[in-house]
Amino acid sequence: MLPHHGRYDYSPISKRADYNWPEGKRLAVYIGLNLEHFTFGSGLGAELAPGGPQPDVLNYAWRDYGNRVGAWRLLELFDALGLPASVLANSEMYEYAPDLMASFSARGDEIVGHGRTNSERQSDLTTEREAELISEATKVLNDAEGKQPKGWLSPWISESLNTPDLLSETGYKYTLNWCMDDQPVWMKTRHGRLLSIPYPQEVNDIPSIVARKDGAAEFANMIIDNFDEMLEQSSRQPLVMGIALHPYLVGQPYRLRHLRRALSHIVSNQDQVWLTTSGAISDYCYEVIPDLVP
Repeated sequence: MLPHHGRYDYSPISKRADYNWPEGKRLAVYIGLNLEHFTFGSGLGAELAPGGPQPDVLNYAWRDYGNRVGAWRLLELFDALGLPASVLANSEMYEYAPDLMASFSARGDEIVGHGRTNSERQSDLTTEREAELISEATKVLNDAEGKQPKGWLSPWISESLNTPDLLSETGYKYTLNWCMDDQPVWMKTRHGRLLSIPYPQEVNDIPSIVARKDGAAEFANMIIDNFDEMLEQSSRQPLVMGIALHPYLVGQPYRLRHLRRALSHIVSNQDQVWLTTSGAISDYCYEVIPDLVP
């Protein structure tokens, strides 16, 4: 037998209990907007071009464009289209760009835990230090928003063998780390159940634009094609479609224009889908259909 994570059992999507999202909708769509701050002169970070010796001014400044310009353009776009967002926030953002965080909070957007900074991976830490990281980041969000965040996405989707247990013990209701399904899935932890909500690694601008070098139009077409196909598939099973965005990528003007086209297509079909947040999906699974989630 191969080693197994022990967090969930195999379940084919074609053989699960059926259910609906609110108002009889079959496809839930949410935007996961990553607001991230990076250490200057060290640490991890996506790269526009191969980084040289530190300080790597080119890549640091390119990423910082997202907080200074790109995220504000996305906020305007979401307002224009009437779209909610799940804001996946490094806790350092509250110190670095408080006006930006306050603007998304004022919209009523959900704030999701996303570590302290994307300059580090929590999987590199001891259990004690990982627990401290989760606790520190959670306290900042709790103090700023006046409530415990419901969901967590690890920086770089990095997990240790203990991460789901630590999240559940810290009060989290769901994780976005696992991309193994198109439906929410209950995961086992030593502190009870933790919900895994689908977070995309395909309809995600970092793998698409940074890794595969897709163009702006290609990424927008990917969103549209994924949406159209999942809307058709959802006649057979209720599904969740996430769209993962980073402001330093899709906030660039030429990419923003194509993103507007893709999101406008989704909004034009909003009578058929549930435009929501990952936290609202979690609430529905816990409160309305807990025994139907695989």
